Amino acid sequence: MSQVSQLSECTATELLALYRAKAASPLEATREVLARIDRLNPQLKAFCLVDAESALRSATESQARWQRGAPIGALDGVPASIKDLILTRGWPTLRGSRTVDPTQPWEVDAPVTARLREAGAVLLGKTATPEFGCKGETNSPLTGITRNPWDLSRSPGGSSGGTAAAVAAGLGPLSVGTDGAGSVRIPAAFCGNFGLKPSFGRVPAYPLSPFGSVAHLGPHTMSVSDAALMMNVLSQPDARDWTSLPSDGRDYRVGLNDGVRGLRIAYSPTLGYAKNVHPEVAAAVAQAVAELESLGAAVEAVDPGIEDPLDICTGLWFLGALTVWSGMTPAQQALCDPDFIAEAELGKQFSAVQIQQLNLRRGALGAHLRQTSASSPQRPSPAA
Repeated sequence: MSQVSQLSECTATELLALYRAKAASPLEATREVLARIDRLNPQLKAFCLVDAESALRSATESQARWQRGAPIGALDGVPASIKDLILTRGWPTLRGSRTVDPTQPWEVDAPVTARLREAGAVLLGKTATPEFGCKGETNSPLTGITRNPWDLSRSPGGSSGGTAAAVAAGLGPLSVGTDGAGSVRIPAAFCGNFGLKPSFGRVPAYPLSPFGSVAHLGPHTMSVSDAALMMNVLSQPDARDWTSLPSDGRDYRVGLNDGVRGLRIAYSPTLGYAKNVHPEVAAAVAQAVAELESLGAAVEAVDPGIEDPLDICTGLWFLGALTVWSGMTPAQQALCDPDFIAEAELGKQFSAVQIQQLNLRRGALGAHLRQTSASSPQRPSPAA
């Protein structure tokens, strides 16, 4: 047995180092995480499905590989979870909704699930989401209210609130979330862990989201190095996603410890249109700027010259909700979360021309911001 305690509080990077040193095993780590889930999840409701039997079987197989000195991948033996919007073979993907039949065949892994399995991760279960990921908090008629592990009276955010709460509470160091309008970033901020919304197509998806190209997949972790480790796995190509980017062969861990000295960093305190930034938010941003400057970065305040794009975001989001809603029977529609119903109703207000205009405005906004960042932060050449 290992002399290491509190394996459930270790990052994935730390667990892998312990496995290599034979100071801990995947089975020990998985047992401890499952015990912690049993203890904390009834209050948190971070998980909507836990498969302890499958997890222990995977951990036992991983332990045997480590004993032979032959781990199969970069995450071998690390406990991980999957947001319940993402297909996972053998487990229902109910999407936080009472409209989905849990008894249908569940025979397909989404690309991120498949990559985690191939890398040897120990899949624990599915994390809670609001119905179809529809809002920035995590509650649904199906799973109830997910709580913030730092304060049970508060929200973990959404829609990847179950994912962020699980990671923050030590219920597995790795989890996969989705992000259309902040669904990775909001919970990461609320729960104090690291969440990344990668560029669209960098992490393949299948099936593609009815919310279109606003919907991305990304990692939730307790450390940046763990997120880089996950990105090395999740960004591997999958032919089922025709919108995915070709593999660039990048190792996301390279350069993480290089610091920011010599970088040119642009920031905008208001984005040019936010006139009522909360004083605490403004102070936190100013403190971050001062810290970056103290570490040797050159930070410059800029105005990107844009108007508030909220109506573009919400308009395209409501259209996605309407797409899902339109595929339901009246009986299914009657079971939906009122918040989701309200979004679908708002989606009905858009004409085909207005939809096209939203997409054109989004394209113009993206082009403008890309040009604004054309002189992107960079390090000076060695000769400079």
